[in-house]
Amino acid sequence: MEKRMKTFFNFLKSAAIVVALFISLNILAQKSPERVEPPFWWAGMYHSELQLLVYAEDIGSTRLELTGKGVKVKEVIAVESPNYLFVYLDISNATAGKFEMKFSKLNEVVYKCEYELKEREEGSAYRLGFNATDAIYLLMPDRFSNGDLSNDNIDWMMEKSNRSNADGRHGGDIQGIINNLDYIKDLGFTAIWHNPVIENNQPQYTYHGYAITDFYKVDERLGTNEDYKRLVAEADKKGISIIKDMIFNHCGLYHWWMKDLPTNDWVHQWGDYTRTTYRGTTIVDPHVAQADLDLMLKGWFDRWMPDLNQRNRILAKYLIQNSVWWVEYSGINGIRMDTQPYPYKDFMADWAEYVMLEYPNFTIVGEAWLPYPSLVSYYQGGALNFDGYNSYLPSVFDFPLYYAITEAFNEKDSWDTGLIKLYNSISQDFLYPNPYELVVFGDNHDVDRLFTSLKEDPRKLKLALTFIFTTRGIPMMYSGTEILMSGIEHKGHGLMRKDFPGGWPADPVNAFTKKGRNSQQNEMWDHISKLLNYRKVKEVLHYGWLKHFVPQENIYVYFRYNDNETVMVIINSNEKNMELDMTRFAEATNGFSGAKDIITGKTFEGFKKWNIPAMTPMVLELK
Repeated sequence: MEKRMKTFFNFLKSAAIVVALFISLNILAQKSPERVEPPFWWAGMYHSELQLLVYAEDIGSTRLELTGKGVKVKEVIAVESPNYLFVYLDISNATAGKFEMKFSKLNEVVYKCEYELKEREEGSAYRLGFNATDAIYLLMPDRFSNGDLSNDNIDWMMEKSNRSNADGRHGGDIQGIINNLDYIKDLGFTAIWHNPVIENNQPQYTYHGYAITDFYKVDERLGTNEDYKRLVAEADKKGISIIKDMIFNHCGLYHWWMKDLPTNDWVHQWGDYTRTTYRGTTIVDPHVAQADLDLMLKGWFDRWMPDLNQRNRILAKYLIQNSVWWVEYSGINGIRMDTQPYPYKDFMADWAEYVMLEYPNFTIVGEAWLPYPSLVSYYQGGALNFDGYNSYLPSVFDFPLYYAITEAFNEKDSWDTGLIKLYNSISQDFLYPNPYELVVFGDNHDVDRLFTSLKEDPRKLKLALTFIFTTRGIPMMYSGTEILMSGIEHKGHGLMRKDFPGGWPADPVNAFTKKGRNSQQNEMWDHISKLLNYRKVKEVLHYGWLKHFVPQENIYVYFRYNDNETVMVIINSNEKNMELDMTRFAEATNGFSGAKDIITGKTFEGFKKWNIPAMTPMVLELK
């Protein structure tokens, strides 16, 4: 009997080991998917459909089981690659919390994961975008300031920091921006547009940020997602909005999905490398040849940047959700959309409409790099276009005025040269649905520095910046203009995008301080700061009407006015003092007795003849 009992207990012990081994093997088999994107979402969003990209080995042949209160599966799509599953959920009745997803094969769970719908922050749907009350400071994070030396090099990432290489990574980061928010505020700016901070894990040319390799992750050499969220919060405390640069036309050649594309049409593929023609005019041309249109839309922007096919409806949804995720997660106030005409325009309209329905007070500005108002206006939302197209974008960059600015201050006065170019460009504002929401600029990170374009003449730069800060629209300035940084595009983008002096601990000069700037730089810095801090509180310079007079003898005079006040701007681009007959402007000056120049403090009585100093801008409050 004792022997039989011992045998029985040994059997039970062996059986328990087998059961435990089976359970442990089963648990080990239930791995988490390698990726689930978006990594989390929110309950209570305006749009109730949520797409999840789930990536794991052979997950496409599994069956999904989902347990979540108020969460319903609408559609599950397996694609050409067996390693993807796209899950579409209805979350219209879902509440904040976690739910479980199990992926089974032959009645065995092989993958499972927990997914979270977070509670939205109060008021997140009604966050304010940037607008004409703002002035934008453009900076390139890698070249602005290195606030955290510990993240300059990341072991697993391909490109390392090398400041001696103009086209390499230099170590600037998110912490560097945070450290200098007061500098930007004191200069008078109320918004920052930064070049992309999303991961660019490629062998070279990654500092600019436009070759994304992971749409949901900040590049570790710049910081973390939490660091980015902290930047937005710290900037908000100082009255500064953050405008995030986004790109939907292309990704990086080393993006994680390029080794295993979900579908054969995820990116535009050619037999040989085929570059876009950059002919943006083909998009609006009613007579365009399809071959030319295809080359523009489907050609790659660069050998390192595969062209995304937004007509793949799965990819389109992925990109749309990604932008909403960043808005909701980080609290940004705006999006700058890179290469707006290059993706399919119907997709871009769907995207913008989706975002603006989710955030009605938000702002998106599109980069439609085209030379004529008739072309750029096509891309601002609400335009009366010949084909009925509506982009839904509140703002676009005023590239036609940019071209006029870089020419007007270098040319002698004639019928069609000199300051008349500013007038002629603005006179076509009737083409825009809302010219007061255009972003006005003299340069950016892709073109010659404004100071260089103006022959490195500080007087011309003062004239141009005064115009940019006081005409209609939203003014923008590229970081470094305030300290007279120079650069020529055709000599190399890296040289054109030099580091801001003082942004690195070992820099011999710190231009973030008055002591670190020379007298000429401080004079420009003070001019910008005075104008922009004045502009901050002047509603008349935000949305006041614009009345301008045809320039004569290279003097441009215009007025910004509303029911409460009038500001007069005089731009004298002559190398000599000029006598100005003020009676010509009587329709704008009637009822006023004089004026005070807010730049110099000088006062003027009466409106007869004024002596205007050579190469001088004047911003006058009428009294």
